[in-house]
Amino acid sequence: MAGLITFILALLPIATVFVLLVVLAKSAKFSMLVAYLVTAATALLIWGTELNKVLGATVNGAVTAISLLYIVFGAILMLYTLEESGGIRSIRAGFTSISPDRRVQAIIIAWLFGSLIEGASGFGTPAAIAAPLLVAIGFPAMAAVMVTLIIQSTPVSFGAVGTPILVGVRTGLADQQIVEATIAPMAFGDYLLEIAVKVATIHGLIGFLIPLILVGMLTRFFGANRSFAEGFRIWKFALFAGLAFTVPYYLIAATLGPEFPSLLGGIVGLLIVVPAAKRGFLIPRETFDFPPRRDWNDNWVGKLDDLEDHNAHKPVMPLVKAWAPYVFVVALLVITRSIAPIKAWLTSPEMTIAFRDLFGSGINASVQVLFLPGTILILASLFTFVLHGMSGRDYGRALKASGVTMIAAAPALLLAVPMVQVFLNSASDSYASMPIVLAQGVSSVVGDAWPMFAPLIGAMGAFVAGSNTVSNMMFSLFQFSTAEQIGLGAAGAGTVVALQAIGGAAGNMICVHNVVAASATVGLTDREGAIIRQTLIPMAYYVVQGGLIGFALLTGNLMWWVAAAIWAAAVLFFMSRNRGPRPVTVAN
Repeated sequence: MAGLITFILALLPIATVFVLLVVLAKSAKFSMLVAYLVTAATALLIWGTELNKVLGATVNGAVTAISLLYIVFGAILMLYTLEESGGIRSIRAGFTSISPDRRVQAIIIAWLFGSLIEGASGFGTPAAIAAPLLVAIGFPAMAAVMVTLIIQSTPVSFGAVGTPILVGVRTGLADQQIVEATIAPMAFGDYLLEIAVKVATIHGLIGFLIPLILVGMLTRFFGANRSFAEGFRIWKFALFAGLAFTVPYYLIAATLGPEFPSLLGGIVGLLIVVPAAKRGFLIPRETFDFPPRRDWNDNWVGKLDDLEDHNAHKPVMPLVKAWAPYVFVVALLVITRSIAPIKAWLTSPEMTIAFRDLFGSGINASVQVLFLPGTILILASLFTFVLHGMSGRDYGRALKASGVTMIAAAPALLLAVPMVQVFLNSASDSYASMPIVLAQGVSSVVGDAWPMFAPLIGAMGAFVAGSNTVSNMMFSLFQFSTAEQIGLGAAGAGTVVALQAIGGAAGNMICVHNVVAASATVGLTDREGAIIRQTLIPMAYYVVQGGLIGFALLTGNLMWWVAAAIWAAAVLFFMSRNRGPRPVTVAN
């Protein structure tokens, strides 16, 4: 009974967020304020966490939140600068020339371009870059946020040049006696690469359907007819785009390791899919578009939806010139993340603002300003200012609007991230940290069925921590130990750790501060709960499918492969049955 009560109390912070934000649809600011107070009170009064540790975790969270706000500011400034310069007009026309179909545009920008950005930078940057771009070409703000969050799944485990594996899993497992004893005589580096290939395998088997689910969600929630089936009419192209990313993604992981699957997979996918889309390959003759702007639900609209075009009277600039700032961003992200001497300098102690041993808690906080994507995005906006020959007045308007939008997002993030840090750092002499207590509670109940629940634990870690990397650091050893205890051996334990990484990636779709940050980049506030309710659908597909495929790999039993196929078919069938009336479409 005592264990059950402890489990329930450990669940209280997550339950508070879910009930207030998702069920009751309260604003993120209010929900996260209450959640922070509940978490801090639980830590201090029940867990026995020392006050200095709670204060240190709070400050660490605030520093992280400010870093996120810096990224948000850079992303918004990039978009507003392109809007003021006239670059967005050219980009909008360019996408229309590829295909006027909004489903195709969502797949190309969110799935492929977003995966490329994830591979280069990670940490929520794809939504910060792709969501404003989608709004600029005519997507409702809420639709833009939803589709860019849905793709925060398959590419995430190899985001930021492999950080969730190379830092997250490595930190969780390296130099641990139980790991070394179990995998001997295999070297740990080889074992880590084996886990990475398993991660790519499972992601590939789940993720190739994500573009299809994405377009179904798009038409269901933002089409005139509210129909999943309207999105599924592009199923051939969606599956083609899914495989155009996941096949090279797997091959790169198997041959080059965990640094480049998402980055190079996104590039290869774009090189395959964009020319195919221009030729109308596998695209239906009927074109999907959103309802007329006057018919949009007020909840769909953010501040960026009503951007004023100051360049309507000017000629449309060349497409290469308009896209140059985004090429600049990708190039700088790749250079700063993959060239070791440059990365080492940008992340060196001399370039780091550090706060050590906050309040004597042993908790450190640091920020590497020049390494943050926000700096690259600000540099890109200055590059745009020069390249596009902007006036100081136009750039001043972009700066002002970006600052106003960032400030609107600040309260929610400045509460959400400290709450998470207190939750993660709640360990005391009496109890393990709250997330570990939750994981132990689940494992004690499910026993040998643990692989089915391993992705759920990873997703929970990402939901509260906002990071696949942190989730992997927190739970990889626990996942390995649990697998070893139920007799799965080194290979089986590696598969379970891979399932942890799969769940940690899927949890990014519903992570509160990812949702808040992505929403802020398109000027959307107080809609976070509605967005999480939408992204729970693909997240549930991902986590359950991960467990089923994990069991199939562990047992080699055909029954589990059949179960995985049935689950995928059931999800798609459920979605397709919500047909609505016949779609309003426009013939090509």
